[in-house]
Amino acid sequence: MTSHLPNEARVIALRPQTARPGARPAVREPLWRDLVGDVLRRERLSQERTLKEVAETARISTPYLSEVERGRKEASSEVLAAAAGALGLGLGDLLARAQGELVRLTSRHTGTSRPRGTSAARRDGMCLAA
Repeated sequence: MTSHLPNEARVIALRPQTARPGARPAVREPLWRDLVGDVLRRERLSQERTLKEVAETARISTPYLSEVERGRKEASSEVLAAAAGALGLGLGDLLARAQGELVRLTSRHTGTSRPRGTSAARRDGMCLAA
């Protein structure tokens, strides 16, 4: 099923996990590949560039980049670096933005909040092994 919502309106669904009886249902965190794909797509669209143009610059196939953007493929760090580079981002920038989105989404659903003045893109405690 395809969505007719603009990409800015696309929401990553957080599915509740099964919890103990009487306990508040836990919220499953979104998949990393969904977050990274959303960041890539938002950046590409903000630059008003086509999938084909970015894929050619990154030297990856257009269908594969599309799958990565939609969160259907778990891309290697090399592919992510190439896609980010084609958009003028470093791999660290891409991952920091995805982490910020993860923090934003999970803190909204768990009721936790960051102290005032704390950036969502903090890099403490985040590690990605590829």
